[in-house]
Amino acid sequence: MSANPFSPEVVAAVTGHMNADHPEDTLLIVRALGGRPEATAARMTGLDGTAGEYSATVAGREVVVRIPWSQPITERAQIRAEVVRLYRQACERLGVPPRGEEGAQP
Repeated sequence: MSANPFSPEVVAAVTGHMNADHPEDTLLIVRALGGRPEATAARMTGLDGTAGEYSATVAGREVVVRIPWSQPITERAQIRAEVVRLYRQACERLGVPPRGEEGAQP
């Protein structure tokens, strides 16, 4: 894998925001798109230019889940667009109506 295009400060800001403000969205994404439908909790732990990384609680254990972006990204604004896309895709797959018009907003 190539170097992460995002600084540790950007990663910390995005993951902190997602975990503080959008934990339900993160859980939906992990359940629907991370192959962990049985997850009872999830938090975003990192990201790079190719994927978001999550820690999910499954059967009482923490497991790492990596969910790829639709394309490689290099700009901070692209992170938000990709997370919103993942959230909407997860809602559609799970048959859950998205909240608000914009969904998750990292």
